[in-house]
Amino acid sequence: MKTSDIIIKCLEKENVKFIFGYPGGAVLPLYESLRHSNIDHILVRHEQSAAHCASGYARASKEVGVCLATSGPGATNLITGIATAYMDSIPLVVITGQVNSNLIGKDVFQEADIVGSTEPFTKHNYLVKKAEDIPKIIKEAFYIAKTGRPGPVLIDIPVDIQRQKMKFNYPSNINILGYKPTYKGHLGQIKRALNKLKGSKRPLICVGGGIICANAVDEFREFVNKGQIPVIHTLMGIGALNEDSTYHLGMIGIHGNKGSKNIVSQADLIMIIGARIADRAHNLIQSLNNDIDIIHIDIDPAEVGKNIKSHVPIVGDAKTILQEFNKKITNLDTKDWINQLQIIKSTEKENNILDEKYVNPKVALNYLSDKAHNDCIVTADVGQNQIWTIKNFKFMGKRSIFTSGGLGTMGYSLPASIGAQFASTNKVICVTGDGGLQMSLGELGTIGQNDLPILIILFNNNRLGMVRELQYNAYGKGNYYGVDLKNPDFILLSKAYGIDGIRVNNNKEFEKVVENALKSDKPYLIECMVNPDFATL
Repeated sequence: MKTSDIIIKCLEKENVKFIFGYPGGAVLPLYESLRHSNIDHILVRHEQSAAHCASGYARASKEVGVCLATSGPGATNLITGIATAYMDSIPLVVITGQVNSNLIGKDVFQEADIVGSTEPFTKHNYLVKKAEDIPKIIKEAFYIAKTGRPGPVLIDIPVDIQRQKMKFNYPSNINILGYKPTYKGHLGQIKRALNKLKGSKRPLICVGGGIICANAVDEFREFVNKGQIPVIHTLMGIGALNEDSTYHLGMIGIHGNKGSKNIVSQADLIMIIGARIADRAHNLIQSLNNDIDIIHIDIDPAEVGKNIKSHVPIVGDAKTILQEFNKKITNLDTKDWINQLQIIKSTEKENNILDEKYVNPKVALNYLSDKAHNDCIVTADVGQNQIWTIKNFKFMGKRSIFTSGGLGTMGYSLPASIGAQFASTNKVICVTGDGGLQMSLGELGTIGQNDLPILIILFNNNRLGMVRELQYNAYGKGNYYGVDLKNPDFILLSKAYGIDGIRVNNNKEFEKVVENALKSDKPYLIECMVNPDFATL
């Protein structure tokens, strides 16, 4: 068999159903083999979007996302998407073409050292040197991507190797020396943690994206309800607990709930599950009193103790560890503590003032949340729209949100919504801004070509609103620079791509159209005109 055929057969063995890609000279053999495969190829408009699509697919399907690009600029265009997945622990297998083996290192046409370039933000990567290594490499790549702390793995395949012939033999299992992810938490540490919890008067859980990555939402909710422990979350931990739960207190961090700092300062124990507690969650670190007990659970040992000192570190899979906790946890009698925290939470107020000339995005998202399906998937871009979404859309039931939390990549939400819609029959809602949309604008073509029933909510303030807001906070009103946008007519543009849409100028107009848009089995764009001075706070 041709090596390119074998590569595709290996992907079929890994149950790959979709590949998001962009063809080119160094992957022509792969595309010829893909043409005869049952795997569907989704043609994107930019390689960065291919990685974001694969990320959205991985998050929605709970499987490994796959993307494909040619050598040189095709490969380098993937870099931001790979780094985005790495920062948010999303399992991807990224396949790139490379120039002929004998030409590597000679600066030939469309050569780039993509293996060296992506080393800092892949779990592992490979430059294929022998055709017979490919089945083992692909098997390893999928295993590494989805085990332990998930992340992207890159395979760079020279085009001459793709053309060679060999026998097909896919390994049934693998053993990677030095790679043994820890899944079961140390039972002694779990016992210590339980004793700490039972001795606590004011326990608090801080949950992050690790719960989502571990598919441990059910176990987490069981643990919270059994122990009656209040919960705060990071941006990536949204959806771990229903927002209407008695124990849900909101988000910590720079854009979190205003009372979260006060909540943290009063706790005598914090249990951190699947969270890095990096700089964006700074108010957690700043608010800790000196005698507080910290329990930290994470599958990545490098994260335990990195940003915050832990008294009871537990390394392992959150799902497996919580199953152990759920066998032994009992009601911690936190009623008075929870009532005290609910009073703090109730003081939170949002700007719900309506304007006849503009859409209030907070009110609009709240209304959208009330009308949306209980199992919908929301993709949010980076900028003001992200903060408005996470603070005003209610994530309850089986709702989920996909956003770029670690790298903060503008342009993420549109291609991520594409990947999510290919993975799921649930309604997908893409929330974006006029700046972020134009970073991946061509993917409107991908949506139109595939007739994907995605609802796009575009908040247009003709500004890079978040940067403008930061300039206001740093330098005062009127001191803005480099943030004004001269935008196209987004409705005409979307229609040119085969996507129907409407522009709304106030919340009454928004509410008139959103219900039918949610019910539509066609793509639809609602452009919401927003006051440039409307902030995230």
